[in-house]
Amino acid sequence: MPDMQAVLRVKKLFLLDMDGTLYLDDQVFDHALDFLSAIKAMGSRYLYLTNNSSKSVDKYVEKMNRVHIPAVADDFFTSTDAACVYLRDNYHGRKIYALGTASFRAQLREAGFPVTDRPEDDVDCLLMGFDTELTFQTLEDACILLNRGVTYLATNPDWVCPTAYGYVPDCGSVSQMLFNATKRKPYFIGKPEPAIAL
Repeated sequence: MPDMQAVLRVKKLFLLDMDGTLYLDDQVFDHALDFLSAIKAMGSRYLYLTNNSSKSVDKYVEKMNRVHIPAVADDFFTSTDAACVYLRDNYHGRKIYALGTASFRAQLREAGFPVTDRPEDDVDCLLMGFDTELTFQTLEDACILLNRGVTYLATNPDWVCPTAYGYVPDCGSVSQMLFNATKRKPYFIGKPEPAIAL
C-alpha cells in the first residue's frame, strides 16, 4: 500500500471540485480548510475546476470569501471558462444565445462574445449553462433556435447539482428535456471532457 502522504507531496497541482466536495451551499465540510492549507504548506497549488456555470468567477470569489475560504480569480477554472476557450478555437459565427444566468451572460460578454437572451434572426449558436433562473420562455426560445438548426453547445452534462436539501436539475437534465422536444443534443464542453483540464 503506497504512503499517501508521500504520494501527495510530489503533486504540484490539485484540480478540485467545489459543490458537494468542499462545501454544500454555505456549509463548508469538516477538514476542507485543513486540506487546502496542507496543499499550500507543501508548496503545491490547487485550482477549482467546476462544471457549475451558474456563477461567474467573480461571484465564486465572493462566495468562497463569504464562507471563509480564501480565494482569488486565478484559483478558478469553470465550465464557462472552458466554453470561452472552445468558442475562441472553434466558433467564428455571429451571435450566441446564452441560455443561462445573468452572471453567465455577463462573463461571456466580458470575454468578448456577442451574446443575447432572445431568439433573434442573427443567432447561429445556442450555448447552454446551468440556469438557476430558467423560465418557460427560455425553453421556448431554445426550441425555436434548435429547430432552426443553430450550433448547439452546453457547458456540462451533469444531470443534477447538489444542494443542502437534495438535488436540483442541472444542465444535462435541461438538455434532455430539449432533446425530447427537438431531437437535438448539444456538444458538451465541461467535465468529464478531458479538454477542461488542459
